[in-house]
Order: sequence, then C-alpha cells, then structure tokens
Amino acid sequence: EVQLVESGGGLVQAGGSLRLSCAASGLNFDDFAFGWFRQAPGKGREGIVCTTISNGKTYYSDSAKGRFTISTDNAENTVFLQMDSLKPEDTANYFCAVDVFCNDAILKYGMDRWGKGTLVTVSS
Repeated sequence: EVQLVESGGGLVQAGGSLRLSCAASGLNFDDFAFGWFRQAPGKGREGIVCTTISNGKTYYSDSAKGRFTISTDNAENTVFLQMDSLKPEDTANYFCAVDVFCNDAILKYGMDRWGKGTLVTVSS
C-alpha cells in the first residue's frame, strides 16, 4: 500500500523558513513523480511544485518560484519542500502527492495518491 507521510509543519513568523518532509513507502521511489500542494482555509487546492524522479523534470507554480524549492533523498524515499520568505498568505495545509509523472497540467489538476497533510501557519 502506498503511503505518504508529511511532517515539518508548524507556526513560523513572516519572513521565516520551514522545511517540510514527505516519507514515501509502498512503491519504487525512482519510478514516480512527487508533488507538493496546499489548501488554505476556505480556498481550493493549489499546486506548488512537482518533480519526476527518473528525469528530474520539475514544475513550479508561479507563486512558488523563487521562494519554494523541492528536493529529494532517493536513498531515504523522502521528498522535501524548502519554504523561505514565508508570508501570512502561505498559511495552509500542505500535502504531498504521488503520480507516475508530472507536468504543468498535473500540477494544476492534482496527482493520484495523497498524504494527510501538515499544517503551516505563518504569523504576521
């Protein structure tokens, strides 16, 4: 069974940084693409970034470029999201997701399997 477990969320002041982690199990990590999405209170889901492990192709949303960075530890089956210069509007539940590949459309419409999320709160 595929499982994605996010961690690293919490409360941070505006301008601060957080690094989220997503531990994947139940799959061959190198064969898939992983992404990060978020959902703010009262808003729809938003794609942040996704990357295909086998070819390294990575797609960022416009709102994420320059502040958020995805990385992976393939040996540990873990995906990270480094978030810098955080703003109060970044407050949301952040989800890790997996699919067979990713592109701009996947980032917009979502991936196949999801973690339960980790809450990030940015105070002003």
